[in-house]
Amino acid sequence: MTAISQEKSRLDVFISKNWQVSRSHAKNEIESGRVFVNGVARKKAGYEVSEGDLVEFELPAPKPLENVTAENIPLDIVFQDDSFAVINKPKGMVVHPASSYQKNDTLVNALLFSFNSLSSINGVIRPGIVHRLDKDTSGLIAVAKTDEAHLSLSKQIQKKTARRIYIGLCDGNFKTMSGKVDAPIGRNKKDRKRMDVVEGGRSAVTRYRVIEQFKNCALVLFELETGRTHQIRVHMSSIHHPIVGDKVYGGSQKLFDKGQLLHATVLTLVHPVTGEQMTFRAPLPEYFKAVLREVRKQNK
Repeated sequence: MTAISQEKSRLDVFISKNWQVSRSHAKNEIESGRVFVNGVARKKAGYEVSEGDLVEFELPAPKPLENVTAENIPLDIVFQDDSFAVINKPKGMVVHPASSYQKNDTLVNALLFSFNSLSSINGVIRPGIVHRLDKDTSGLIAVAKTDEAHLSLSKQIQKKTARRIYIGLCDGNFKTMSGKVDAPIGRNKKDRKRMDVVEGGRSAVTRYRVIEQFKNCALVLFELETGRTHQIRVHMSSIHHPIVGDKVYGGSQKLFDKGQLLHATVLTLVHPVTGEQMTFRAPLPEYFKAVLREVRKQNK
C-alpha cells in the first residue's frame, strides 16, 4: 500500500497516521525493512519524509493468533461479508486484551470464534480491530477480515470520511443547543489511565447537538472528527457537561452508576472493495432506554 506525503514528517509518525497503527508498531515495521520511501527501504523511525515523497508499506504475512483464545461468546453482528463486519458491542465488553486486562471475554476472543479470518495488521492481540470503543460504551464497531480492508477502513477514519455518531446523556443544562469542542487531548500528568485536555496534546474535535433538554441533564448527539482515547468523555467533562454515570470524568451517579451512558449509534463508511457507501444503525440498549423513561417521567 502506498501514500504520498503532504508535509515533512518523521517516518514513524507518517506510518502511524496513514495506516492507523501505533508508533511502536510503525517503528517495528520500519526497522524490519518493510517501509520504502521513493523505492528505498528506510530502517530508521526518525527518517524525515519530505513533501511529495512516495511511501510504501509492505504488509507482513499474517501472524498465527496463538496468544489469544477463541471463546464462544455471542455477538450481535449487524453486517458481515468477506472483507469486514460491523458489530453492535454490548456495554461492559472490553475490545481486546492488554497488559492491564488479560481475561478471555473480550470482543477479540469472540471474533476469533465467530470468524475464520481477521486482519493481522494490529498483531495477535488486536486482530481485526480498526477502531475501539471504551468498555462501558456500547454500539457499532467495524472489524476488518483482511489487511486490505483494514487499511481502507482505518484510512477512512483517519481522513474523516467515515462518520461516527454517538448518543449520550449529559449532566447539566446546555446554554447552546449545538456546538463544537476543539481541544487537544493527552495523558493526564498525574494519572496515566486518564486523558485530559492538555496543551500540546493530539488534535481532537467533537461536534454535539442537544436532542432533548431535561431539568438536570440532556440527551445529546455527538459526531467525531477525530478518534482520540475517551474523546467524547473528556471533551464533555471539559465544558462541564460530563456523561451521566462516568465516574472517571465526573459524571453524576444518581440516575445511573454503572458506567457512562454513551452509545455508538450510527456508522457510515465506504465498502473497502465495492466502493459503496454504507450506513449502519444500532438502537439504544434497553438499560439506556430505561434511564430515559425515568428522566422523562421526572420531567413531566
